[in-house]
Amino acid sequence: MKFSKWIVLLVIILNVVFTVGTLYVFLRVGSEPTTLIAAWFAFTTGELWMLSSIRKKEIKEEDDEY
Repeated sequence: MKFSKWIVLLVIILNVVFTVGTLYVFLRVGSEPTTLIAAWFAFTTGELWMLSSIRKKEIKEEDDEY
């Protein structure tokens, strides 16, 4: 499996774990960490966006070779 597929899978798993952890904290404390949630999902979205940009560039370079 390509490295990028592992990264995507890891990000999905980490997002699920983060969501479960945030829900647990919310149930215990009664308050949600809004800034942390926004920062986390902005980070993971940015990582996936950059990974897709790299992949698009690779595909374009392969098309240019032919």
